[in-house]
Amino acid sequence: MQGPLKEIVMGLHKDVAYRLELARGFLNEAEQDCSLKRWRACVSGSILVLENSGLAVLMLFGVSPLTHKPARHLSQLMMEGTVTKEVAALIEEILPELEKYDSHEKMLAKYGNESSYQLPWELFNEEEALAAIEAARKSMRISAELAELLQATDTPLLD
Repeated sequence: MQGPLKEIVMGLHKDVAYRLELARGFLNEAEQDCSLKRWRACVSGSILVLENSGLAVLMLFGVSPLTHKPARHLSQLMMEGTVTKEVAALIEEILPELEKYDSHEKMLAKYGNESSYQLPWELFNEEEALAAIEAARKSMRISAELAELLQATDTPLLD
């Protein structure tokens, strides 16, 4: 690969690597928050892991990183049937988590439930924090695996 295409692919790798590093940093913070029993902060950090790792996966397919709903776009990609079976299976593993922790959960973690006057710290407990951080770990693992598949020259992501 040479010329402009190589530059695009190299830029894509940098963008994906950046998103994965963001996700890794938020995961480290979420782990610390969990150990300190800061449940809301753990959920919030986990949501940021999910969002950034989901965006990294989208970017592997050339989708703009400006979206904040990676689940919607990954579902669309799956419906188009253009990804390999291996890639589809991996995406299917993380879709439920990406859908669960969408922008609504993010808003609750930031602002609470304004209609019932519940503060964010009242909404999240240990069980919810542990579920969120497990989802974040899973998304981080799968997004890194998908990024590795892209870098393997003999493994195309698209059919």
